[in-house]
Formats: sequence, structure tokens, C-alpha cells
Amino acid sequence: MPDPYGDRTLLTSAMTRGYDAVPDEERDGLRRYLEAVVATRSAPVHTAVAFNAVYFGYDLGGDGYGGSPLCLEDFPVITFGERAPALPVGAMVCVTTGSDPLYAEIVYREGAHPQVGALGDVPAWVSGAPAGAEGPGRLADGAAPRRKELLVPDLHAFGPALSLPSAQLHRLRTRRRWINEDGHVVVDVRYPSREAARCDDLTAYADHLLTAARKQLLSPFVPVSLAALVGGTHDDDLRAGLLGLLDTVRGVLNSSGMLRTWRDYAMTRASLAECWRDTGPLGGNDLRSLAAAIEHAANPGRRRYGLTAPVTVYTAVGPRLRGFPGAKELLRGVGYAAAVCRANLALADVVQGDSDQGLFRNGSRITLDDALEGGGVWRSHHPGDAETLGDPLAPAGRGWVSTLPVPSELPEPETELNPVDSPLADDASLGTGDLLRSDAEEIVWRAPLRLAQLIDGWFPLHPYVVEELGRSHGARSMVRLELNHAGEVLDEKDAVQEVTAELHHDSGRLTGIAWPRDFFPGLMLELRRLRGGSVIGLATMRLKERVQVGDRETAHCYDPRVLTREDVPGSDRHGDSAVGLAPRQLVMRTVRRCGLLTLDGHALMDRSVLPSAVYGRRPARSQAAALESAVAELLAERLLEPALGSRDAWGQPHFPPRDGQRTIPLIGYRPARPRVIRPWGSTEPSGEGMRGVQFVPGHLRRLRPGCSPSDVQRAAFREHCRRLGKADGWELPYGYTFVTEHTRGR
Repeated sequence: MPDPYGDRTLLTSAMTRGYDAVPDEERDGLRRYLEAVVATRSAPVHTAVAFNAVYFGYDLGGDGYGGSPLCLEDFPVITFGERAPALPVGAMVCVTTGSDPLYAEIVYREGAHPQVGALGDVPAWVSGAPAGAEGPGRLADGAAPRRKELLVPDLHAFGPALSLPSAQLHRLRTRRRWINEDGHVVVDVRYPSREAARCDDLTAYADHLLTAARKQLLSPFVPVSLAALVGGTHDDDLRAGLLGLLDTVRGVLNSSGMLRTWRDYAMTRASLAECWRDTGPLGGNDLRSLAAAIEHAANPGRRRYGLTAPVTVYTAVGPRLRGFPGAKELLRGVGYAAAVCRANLALADVVQGDSDQGLFRNGSRITLDDALEGGGVWRSHHPGDAETLGDPLAPAGRGWVSTLPVPSELPEPETELNPVDSPLADDASLGTGDLLRSDAEEIVWRAPLRLAQLIDGWFPLHPYVVEELGRSHGARSMVRLELNHAGEVLDEKDAVQEVTAELHHDSGRLTGIAWPRDFFPGLMLELRRLRGGSVIGLATMRLKERVQVGDRETAHCYDPRVLTREDVPGSDRHGDSAVGLAPRQLVMRTVRRCGLLTLDGHALMDRSVLPSAVYGRRPARSQAAALESAVAELLAERLLEPALGSRDAWGQPHFPPRDGQRTIPLIGYRPARPRVIRPWGSTEPSGEGMRGVQFVPGHLRRLRPGCSPSDVQRAAFREHCRRLGKADGWELPYGYTFVTEHTRGR
């Protein structure tokens, strides 16, 4: 059976580029291990948890993570019923108990809105509501929204040695002080921004690992370090590599014939079949009853003269399962996560097998409306044949949307651009920034400089800084801003500035900033404030080498999405206008501004809407001809590139093109990429010179009983640690040796 600490590493450099880049042989080894993990664990295995297993070394023999040399002191601490930072699925935590620490891995999370009824009845506005919603169509003021969430911790993930005895756990559940009676933790989560609250699970987990759990991620005691896999510790390289690994793990889980997945949760087909055969509580009979209840929930009574009243019902799966006789004991601990995922998968199978895109023979339409709240909220609507068809399993949030102003009451956009539908990124998460550290000494966060901030001389403060400054200095105060432009010498007037901190409830910003001359939109800035102080440090970070991106050359870290969107022709620190631009500049500006972004800063746009997007109207013939000539020049010079997408029956374009849809031409902006130096000396990811060999990064290997590492391997491990940033190195943990990087034939 493959083992993360075994003779062959399960994670490889190819996996940092995503599932499609991984050779079949490497996929197979990872798949066998993850299938065994899913079969071994009691809870459904989320992609983030599967990543943990292979990256942090989950032992299949019963010790879990207890056999891995993880530093437990680095885990965040959570307390039942209190405010907590956002903790995604996969986070390793210490649950406060008042006595012995309770180490656990979060294996499942859901919204725990207080207005969800005991039998799963959900007010319309709650279904699909964003964090911070206070009522129908109403959001709380402030930039740091809150949401009550239920977290399911696996209290046995660290093996018997780090688990509390069953009698002690029973006492904790009975007292309901540290965990509730089901062994779950309910917390009041505060998100750093509205954009962060909208992140998908894997992006949120990547952010968590790169910030709050950074020491854990970059620990030299993991089987093979992410830094070794990507060849460095640069933030952009780590993020790209981590997202690639998560994509690889998700692809492996989805491709397994032994597993089935509900969203990002994987279960064995054998366990699902056993559940359907079970005639007891939450078995096949109860799942069929649940599906029938949701299918008929909106069937209306008849009025006089045969008129039928439209009815919409929202049902949350988690609370609804609690209503089945005998279910209480089965919904404790991780059993709750298993039951909810099985129920959702059963409902999905019924919808896909017995309906036409959610429309059933009885006239009702059944769709998933909210994937988070209450374990998943399903929408039953009658009559359903009047509604637009769509994917019934794509959470639409129609409940919340139904409480917003009708479209006729909303302001009309200047132009209809019809952006390409890409799964990679959207403008909602553009340049939102990350919290890097918040401890007793300081608060450190990072965010890109935006065009509006560059023009008007301001920068947003992190909500944690706003809260602390508000308590100590009031709504308006003077702050000393100290700038450090890595590798550059700043004028004295730029290096130290007296600026104003303006605070408004949960939001605030620094105003009156004189940005140095070579600062640009998208430049990444790292800010830190010592607790109780009135000085804020602001610093840039250097790249390994200078890069050319569009018309800009830089040696400093940047957010490629912001750079693509905002560092366009006609935009600089003096203003933002398309007036007076030549046709080539207009085309480039429009594609970069209006195309849908990918995570690495590409922008793709439907070519047919370019003229109207440029001018906001149908252009004159001479204008259209000039634009078409400019597009041809830019394509010939490879500053833009052609691509193909598709358009569905409702006129919505898609990329990549979808089967059965009419193909349409797209134009794409592809920013320049820095060279990536591979360990074997090739700059190409799959060149001829490396087809016969595989690069193996340095990694830990578990020793057989009675064996010990040589002095050479101890020294090699200390050098490996120094490359990861530990100046004096670390000693090898007991029971492990270090395998130095090497190549091997395939």
C-alpha cells in the first residue's frame, strides 16, 4: 500500500501544475493511497482533507496524523460559541476544553443560521444569502461580515495517543460547554472581507495554509515540502503550486471507480450501497422518504375554479434528517457529515435520474439552491415549467435573489459585454488581499495596490487594525507610514509619511498617501502594525528576476489579475480615461477590462461584442474597420491570441467550448510569463530531454524499526531546512531519514 513516508513519494513536481499535467503512473500511486484513506476514515473525505492526508502523512494503520511529526502548538485554537476566524474544511485545530487539549481536523462545515427550523424549513431569504445578511435583501454595514457556522471536527484524526477517552468525550458533550451534544463546534465566524466569505472551499483552504497555517505548510517534517516541489518559497510560486496540488487531488478523487463525490466530499461506493440496503434509521427507506418529501413539498392545494397557487418551499437537509426516528445517535460526531453527504447525493441522483433538468412529472421543479446552509438547501417550486432551465445541481441562491429589487429597479449597465464564462476566477475576488499573521505582537496583511488608490492616495486597512485603532485612537487619527521599496532607494519624503487613518465601523483606510513614482496598479504590498503602536510599515517584495508584463517591466511581486484589469492604456496615477486612444490601445484596453479573468491574469472576450464594448454603442463602419485592423495587428504580433469558445441556447458564451454548442471566436490577452527554471535545467515543462527521467525532490522517509539515519543524511536534512528558511536547520525527527533530491528513470 502506498505511504506518504514510504520509499516513493506520492506527491511530485508535476502535480503542482494540476491534474491534467500528471502522468498516469503518478496518478495511479496517489489514487491507490487516497482510495484507502477514504475507505479507512469514518467521515466523507473532502478534497482538502485528502490533501492533508498525503501532504502531512496520514497513517492508515490507526495512528492517523499521530505518527507524523506535526507541531501541534501551531494549530489555531477555537472555542465553542465564541467568535472565531474563518476556518475552512481541512484546518487542523485545538478545541478549547478547559483541561486537556482536544486536537482535531475539521472534516465538514455548514451554515448554522438560527432561522432554519427544526425540520429543515428555511425562510426564502436565508437560502443563498451571503455572510452578513440580516434580513430579506438586507446586508449588515461594514466590510467584515459574520456568519454562524457548524464545524464537524474529527476528534480521532491524531490517533489514540492524542485522543481523549470516550468517557471524557461523553462528559464534554453532556456539559455542552466546549462542544455541543453531538460533538460539534458552533462558532460565530468573522470574515476579513465579503470577497473572502464568497471563496470556494479549496481557495479558502489554500489561503488558510498560506497565512494562518504557513508554518505547518512549510514544515520540513512533512513527507515532501511544497517548497521543494515548486523549487522555492516565493509566495506566488507557493500559491500556484498549492492550487495545482489541490486540483490534482480533486481530479484523482473524481476519477476513481471506487469512489463517488458530492461536491468536494468523497465516499466509497461500497458504503453508499450498504446505506441503501440498510432498513434502519437514515437507511434506504429514509432516503427515499426524504426525496419524496422534497419532490412533493411544493405541490399546491386546488383553489376554486381549478386555479393553482404558485408555491416555493426551501428545505435544509441537515435539520430535516434529525426528524427521522432513531437518527439522533447516528448524527453525532463525524456521522453527521456522512449522513448529510449521503442524503445530498441521493437527492442529486433522484433529480438527475427522474426529472428533466429538475422538472418532475408532477409539475414541480427541484433544484439545489444553497450548498452551505444547513447541510444544503433544496428548492421545491410549483409550477416549475414556467422557469428557465439550467443545471439543477448548481446552487443558484434564488431564495436570496427573490428578496432583492427586481431588475427593472436596478441601474442599467452602460454596455452588455457578455463576458466569457470561465471557472478559474471572477472579479468578485479581484485583489482582496490576505491576512498573513495576527498574534499578540502584530497584525500583518498583504494586498495589491489598486488604480483608484494610486490616483486618490489611499489604502484600505485590515478590519482587525480598524477594530484596534478605533478602540485606542477614535474614528480619525494621524498615523506614521514607513515605506520600504525592496531593492530601491526612496526619497525621504516618500519613505516616511504622516497620513490619516479614517475609520467607519468595520471598515477604514489610510488617506493622504504620496505613492512613490514607480508604484503601479497590482503591485503587492505587505503591511504590518505592532499592537498598540501608531506606526504602520508598508513594503514591497522582489521577484527572482525582472519580468515584462504587457507594457510594464517590473522586478517586484504583483497580482496578475489587478495588473491585467487596471494597468491598461489610458490609465495611470493621473487618471483613467479612454479619450484620445488609438484603435490598438482601445482594443487592448477593452479586452483587458471586459474579458473574464483567469487566476494568472489572462483575459478572454467574445470577439463579436468587441466593437460595442469599445464604443458603448454600434460603431460607425469606419470605426469598426479600424478596430478589426487593430485586432489583426495585435494577433500577428502575439500581443493578443485567438481562442474558441461556445454559445449555449440562451446566448451565454463559455470557455472551454462545450459539446453540442455552436463554437464562437474569442480573443485573449496573454500576459508575459517569467521563465521557470526546472531542476533538470530545461525551461520547458515537458521537453524531449526529460521524458526518460523524473525529478524527485528531497523528502522524509519512515525508517524500519531498529534503523537510524546516517550522519550524512542528518547533515543533508539540516541543509534542506536552511533552504526552506530555517537558518540553523532542524534535526531529523525520530524514526525518519532524509532522501536527497535526485532523478530516476521511469
